[in-house]
Amino acid sequence: MRLPDSAHTSRPWRIHEIAPEFRVEDVWALPTPGGPDDFHLLVEGFAKADSGESSSVVVRALFALRWKLGELFGWDDAAGGVGSRVPTLRDRLPDDLREAEAAPEFDGFPFRSLYLLNDEWAAEIANRTMHGVMHLGWVPDGSGGYRGQMAVLVKPNGITGEAYMAAIKPFRHLLVYPRMLRDIGRRWPDESVRGRAATLASLETDPTSRGTSARFTRSA
Repeated sequence: MRLPDSAHTSRPWRIHEIAPEFRVEDVWALPTPGGPDDFHLLVEGFAKADSGESSSVVVRALFALRWKLGELFGWDDAAGGVGSRVPTLRDRLPDDLREAEAAPEFDGFPFRSLYLLNDEWAAEIANRTMHGVMHLGWVPDGSGGYRGQMAVLVKPNGITGEAYMAAIKPFRHLLVYPRMLRDIGRRWPDESVRGRAATLASLETDPTSRGTSARFTRSA
């Protein structure tokens, strides 16, 4: 479900201080219900995602077309990316974010992680058309649980960038994101799987429960 920009801007995310000049392009509620400690599952899922593995033929075709156009027009060449056309936002990170838990890198998308906290993850991407940030947060769902929230922040590269963002907007809203969210929900582990993983983790970190942990593992 698409959310108003305020769903992102009203929260005290650290990305606000890192990328204040980036505008909010989209905010989406993710179909990932869970508990307070399940954010790592969302992060792992996004890091391993690949546009070529979408269940939607339309999404796979649109991404393939985008990469092909980028190749033809030189949008994605190294000179237009992070560290070349634009400096990395990593250079803006305060010491506490630099020293935070190591953030995972992406397998199938050209994003670079910026930082990872227990309820927030940000990654950046840049090409000839824009400099963008994907921001994931873990927020209360209003019914005692939690869910993921994704915000897309962008800084278009001049008139060309503005035209590009305007051209792809209908495709993002009508085709890409709805199908992408459906895939996220389909892959999201159900409550029993998350509960079992949490139980195993607590048993393995409790030295007084080794016997219990072994019995649980063998009987699973």
